[in-house]
Amino acid sequence: MPGLTGRMSTVIKAKISKLLDRAEDPAETLEYSYQKQIELLQNVKKGIADVVTSKKRLQLQQENLQQQIVKLDTQARQALAAGQEDLARTALERKNVAQTEMQSLDGQISELEHQQEQMTASEQRLRTKIEQFRSKKEVIKAQYSAAEAQVRISEAATGVGEEMADVGLAMQRALDKTENMKARADAVSELESAGTFQDLTALGPGEDDIDRQLRELSSTSEVDSELEKMKAELAGGSSPAGELDAGTPSTAQQEPSQAGEQAQ
Repeated sequence: MPGLTGRMSTVIKAKISKLLDRAEDPAETLEYSYQKQIELLQNVKKGIADVVTSKKRLQLQQENLQQQIVKLDTQARQALAAGQEDLARTALERKNVAQTEMQSLDGQISELEHQQEQMTASEQRLRTKIEQFRSKKEVIKAQYSAAEAQVRISEAATGVGEEMADVGLAMQRALDKTENMKARADAVSELESAGTFQDLTALGPGEDDIDRQLRELSSTSEVDSELEKMKAELAGGSSPAGELDAGTPSTAQQEPSQAGEQAQ
């Protein structure tokens, strides 16, 4: 399954690259690059210091050998003056060995000095590049910050940003709910005015709308019948009020009686 494996690897790499690109902050990336260059510069300086230390150590050995050569030459002369030719020969042999070591040290010291010069020049070039990168880094960071702020302002002004889009959706939902509630209130008011809704509190136990209408019709008939009866009684000269007044003396009858009582 080489084809499927390669395809899966490509898809995974593409997903990871997309996630990294989304999470990457240019300012942080530039700062990280700058710090790595500073570390590299410090390593170069450390390397120069190591080369100089090695050169100084060889120079000390060279000074010791130089002193030893002078000492051996003096000893050879003294031995030869004392008639000890063999001892003088030995001193001269050691002097030659020391001189050979001196020549070797001269080559090593020269090589270290050349290496030191090269590393110093590289350190200066690297320092210059780092300074240029630092200046450019600050410019890029400032430009990125300005562009990011401009994007946020534009998104906020146009409402295309993620946060503003959420706010816009919330406002739209609120408006939709408000319009639906207003439409429902108008519909209920219209239906109530048309008499579509029945008053459930006006219905008796177990009554429906038909029962209510029949009960209201019966009550109206009883009121009409009683009204006709009262009209007939008034037309016949008798009324419930007259019957009540029949057992009570009239005002004209009460007045002579009260006048007689006063004369007495």
